[in-house]
Amino acid sequence: MAPVTLEEVKKDPEVEILVQQGNRHLEVLGYTEHGHRHLSLVASISYNVLHRLGYPERMAELASIAGYLHDIGNVISRENHGQAGALLAYHILSRLGMVPEETALIMGAIGNHEEAYGQAVNAVAAALILADKSDVHRSRVRNTELATFDLHDRVNYAVEHSFLRVEEKEKTITLELKIDLNISNPAEYFEIFLTRMMMCRRAAAFLGCQFGLVINNARLL
Repeated sequence: MAPVTLEEVKKDPEVEILVQQGNRHLEVLGYTEHGHRHLSLVASISYNVLHRLGYPERMAELASIAGYLHDIGNVISRENHGQAGALLAYHILSRLGMVPEETALIMGAIGNHEEAYGQAVNAVAAALILADKSDVHRSRVRNTELATFDLHDRVNYAVEHSFLRVEEKEKTITLELKIDLNISNPAEYFEIFLTRMMMCRRAAAFLGCQFGLVINNARLL
């Protein structure tokens, strides 16, 4: 049987419904975008992290599948959505014919991507953590009224460009951000994202790399 691919997962009708409805739930709760844009980007970055570090191609694709499915648990609840998503992913991937060894890796990654309790338990999980936490950008902000932005909206909206740079030879993984300082500043970024950055540091270390943060060409980590 041929391995399950990212494209198969994306085209699956059940996955599509879970993605759409979960994103709607978060919109009602006032969260940033967690739909196709976010999931496709996280899938791509997760793949690139392992691919650029020389991991096997199949492992990189598993990371991309985990990246695309990591937020489907939001269809149940925002709280513990990682653990809920891991269980949903088990049923979806088993139905699609994925072998248990691969399904288990993806379940572990999805179940460990929340910063409240998540850990890089395998390479797929480490890549997913780095990809998910690096997606900070103004295009994720759904609130169109700048005057009503909360801190989270303002920090995301201030980010004009974000890029996760992976250097295999140097063994470094660096999140590079360009921030409009008229909207927010690095101190506010750390105020709400410090736990994410510490999680990224641990994930990078699992992959044998140093994690760095550069904001407006100034290295902060």
